[in-house]
Amino acid sequence: MLFNFLKYINPTWYFNLIAKKQNIPYFVDYRKLDKEEQALLEIDDGYCTEVGCLADAAYQAWHKGIMKKDPAYSLYTSAKFQKAGKERVIELFDGHQVTVKDDVFVTNINDNYRFIRRFFNPLIAWYILFIRLFSFHNPAKELSGFLRSLKVKRVDLYKKNSWLLLKNDYDVFDSALIRQQPKVSVIIPTLNRYNYLKDVLSDLEKQDYKNFEVIVCDQSDSFNAEFYKAWHLHLKVIRQDEKALCKARNVSMNEALGEYILLFDDDSRVQKDWILQHLKCLDYFNADISCGVSLSVVGDIIPQNYSFFRWSDQLDTGNVMFRKGLLKTSGLLDRQFEGQTNEDAEFGLRLYLLGFKAISNHLAKRIHLKASTGGMREMSGWDQLRPNKFFKPRPIPSLLYLSRKYFGNHISLLMLLFSVPSSIVPYRFKKKKWLKILSIIFVFVIWPFIIVQVIMSWQSASAKMKKGPKISILN
Repeated sequence: MLFNFLKYINPTWYFNLIAKKQNIPYFVDYRKLDKEEQALLEIDDGYCTEVGCLADAAYQAWHKGIMKKDPAYSLYTSAKFQKAGKERVIELFDGHQVTVKDDVFVTNINDNYRFIRRFFNPLIAWYILFIRLFSFHNPAKELSGFLRSLKVKRVDLYKKNSWLLLKNDYDVFDSALIRQQPKVSVIIPTLNRYNYLKDVLSDLEKQDYKNFEVIVCDQSDSFNAEFYKAWHLHLKVIRQDEKALCKARNVSMNEALGEYILLFDDDSRVQKDWILQHLKCLDYFNADISCGVSLSVVGDIIPQNYSFFRWSDQLDTGNVMFRKGLLKTSGLLDRQFEGQTNEDAEFGLRLYLLGFKAISNHLAKRIHLKASTGGMREMSGWDQLRPNKFFKPRPIPSLLYLSRKYFGNHISLLMLLFSVPSSIVPYRFKKKKWLKILSIIFVFVIWPFIIVQVIMSWQSASAKMKKGPKISILN
């Protein structure tokens, strides 16, 4: 973990975990960057320790898309951790495991409060102060660190990014991979969405890249075989009676003939260069995974933090391409998530810990229409933090199954503490600050019910953990 206080606000971030055999320099040493890259970073000499200053620069570099291949650039190998943590073995599935280190690079209290002030809402610093005071940390040190950070100004992380340096080179890049024309398998699970699927297949017919097959796993109540006959595509349809999203994708990946898998959704729209952009990204960065971005409205602007190439910390199974061969190492999707959510988050984290390189690709974008009927809405009754009934688990048990498996119980409790109170506010009100504050007050009124919901979720996650993952290997 780069800064100790990240565990309070982003406790289950992939990059808080350090795989013992990890040799990709995700957090780079500012001193080893060239002058153009250094110019993108705002160096702060107000830290108490040198490693605090270097970690701040590395955090900026990650978020600005400064990516290196050579392990010699890694800050973790060129500077000393302030706290050496224990090694943990995470059982992935059927004897496959990975060892992670719970090291913390910066533990200095003053430096941690300064870091929080520079990159997060000022209220977060207050939140952390209260948490640490109520968890019996030294009040004198906490208050001193907090007060010293009061005048620190917040930094705009995304004002400048590496796309300024890469764009010209990327635009003229002649991809050898595209010239080789590898076969791509586009995989689409569908459930009662023929009206949306029609547009999906129409977009695929218009793709500039032609060497691909389409595999549709149809779980619809009333299967319409005629629907698939008129398309000018290499189309394979798998009929699946069980409504099971993970199973649908797993079965389809086993049937795929392509060297590359491209996972897609049945309620999405893409431009004609979509497949090309995924392949070009993989080739340019010599990456294993290209994680496309998703927009919810036609013509919408890509959010700043996704508007350039950077390391991916979010795998979306509705828009991601990867080499099929990696599934022989990673396994397929975990069916413990069936009927719930977060199977893509777990899959992405598993790939990260196994050493596969994933790039967030802003040029391979899709419009995710989020159809109000069909699909996951018929399999799952609530999102991960907001149950649709009062006496249902909060959060969704699969979220706790994921966090407890990889990050442990302590970090999972911190995640609950940070995320559950704000989940009281419905999504449509989440941009109203006063409603967020009201939700925290409301939690104190209904906290017995919230505790019951959380206990239900924790127990359900415990049952999942006892049974273990349901991950199979590629046939």
